[in-house]
Amino acid sequence: MYYMISLIKTEWLKLKKYRIFWWMLVIVALTYPGINLMFYKVYSSITAKEGMEGSLMKMLIGNPFAFPEAWHTIAYFSSWFVLVPSILIIMIISNEYTYKTNRQNVIDGWSRKEFILSKLFIVIIVSIIATLMFTIITIILGLNYSTEIQATRWNEQIKYIFLFLLQTFSQLSLAFFVGFIFKRSFIALGVFFFYLIIVEPSLYFLIDKYFELPTLAKLLPLELSDRLIPPAAFLGKFNKEAYEQSLDNINLHILYTVIFTFLIWLFSIKIYNKRDL
Repeated sequence: MYYMISLIKTEWLKLKKYRIFWWMLVIVALTYPGINLMFYKVYSSITAKEGMEGSLMKMLIGNPFAFPEAWHTIAYFSSWFVLVPSILIIMIISNEYTYKTNRQNVIDGWSRKEFILSKLFIVIIVSIIATLMFTIITIILGLNYSTEIQATRWNEQIKYIFLFLLQTFSQLSLAFFVGFIFKRSFIALGVFFFYLIIVEPSLYFLIDKYFELPTLAKLLPLELSDRLIPPAAFLGKFNKEAYEQSLDNINLHILYTVIFTFLIWLFSIKIYNKRDL
């Protein structure tokens, strides 16, 4: 425990005067409440319509922001914006190379493994912060928009806290790896966003539709952890069979995600041990 605290303290000394770090944390803290409140406003505007249309939508959608579904709904919407803390992680690792603090750490007595472990702790901490924000906004919205009966069911889908944490940690680990490989923040951010927006969706389409290998398509890096949190239940009503199947596959994707994330950090240690400082 002391060993871990010592590494975290050193990272804290690097980050506490880094303004962009604090600005990015503020953005992370505002993103999750903001996006979910936006979706709730959309939901409210649709279901508040008078007459048959509003009644039909209420019957079809239900209330995805009431307990117990609030955990799943808000985890799903929040998972879209893991790119925000990803920017923070890439900037943190890139700064090590920009200011050569990674070299100084080794000169001061750190092993190369300890340097990677220190970044692992930072990724864990940022993942926990994002998960806390998700948990807080879910509790606030869930209690506010649940009936008394629904509120008593608040803990039925609490597993999504763990699933959100694991998904966030896995995807931030990938962001770290990109920053670690490319070193420069501008290049690393460009590569990460290009892969996120263009490369993986294109590969998924080609493998799934063109080559007709849907099982292989599900093993793409971001796709692995994305499947930890399937589309919210109200969206699953449009294809109930596929929705039920996605729920059944969660445990399998927990295993895949853990293995993939472990390999990221293992490869990082192996690469750093052979890399010139």
